[in-house]
Amino acid sequence: QVHLVESGGGLVQPGGSLRLSCAASGLPFDYYNIGWFRQAPGKEREAVACVASGSGSPYYVDSVKGRFTISRDIANSSAFLQMDNVEPSDTAVYYCAAEHSTTCTVWQVPSLGAKQIDVWGQGTQVTVSS
Repeated sequence: QVHLVESGGGLVQPGGSLRLSCAASGLPFDYYNIGWFRQAPGKEREAVACVASGSGSPYYVDSVKGRFTISRDIANSSAFLQMDNVEPSDTAVYYCAAEHSTTCTVWQVPSLGAKQIDVWGQGTQVTVSS
């Protein structure tokens, strides 16, 4: 069976840092784009960051550029999202996601990226509040 398991969510103060982890099992990790979506109450699920399976090139939604960093460890089938200088608007449930593709192009299209995801994690809550 294919699984993505997130960890690392929690409560953090504005300006603080948090590191999310995603452990994959049951899929050829190096053939999948891997990244995170997030969903806040009353809002659509949006792609936050993606690392392409082929080139390893990252994609970030504009609102997190310069603050979040995505990385992957292919040998251990894991991915990470380093969240720095977090803001209250980053509060959401974060979902690890995998897509069987080589580029993160579709992730950049609102409302379309989520439809292309092949595997979802269970989600982890991130709350930014003082």
